[in-house]
Amino acid sequence: MSKNSNKISYQGVFPIAPTPFQEDGSLDLDSQKRVLDCMIDQGVDGICILANYSEQFLLSDDEREKLTKLCMKKIDGRVKTIVT
Repeated sequence: MSKNSNKISYQGVFPIAPTPFQEDGSLDLDSQKRVLDCMIDQGVDGICILANYSEQFLLSDDEREKLTKLCMKKIDGRVKTIVT
């Protein structure tokens, strides 16, 4: 059986990044960036964004798109990323 060279292996610790909010319920994008940096600095193997713990079901489509773009830009390939 040959190995598929395009297959990505997901192993290790992949915590779910929480989504921080301002007191008025809006997204706290500066805090989101700090959360991602903190997780990467602590040595995670990857990060899962927009999962249940991230309050994905409470977000509008526009908010989910904004968060996805922000997170992918901030992570910038430093660790593997799963978007649910």
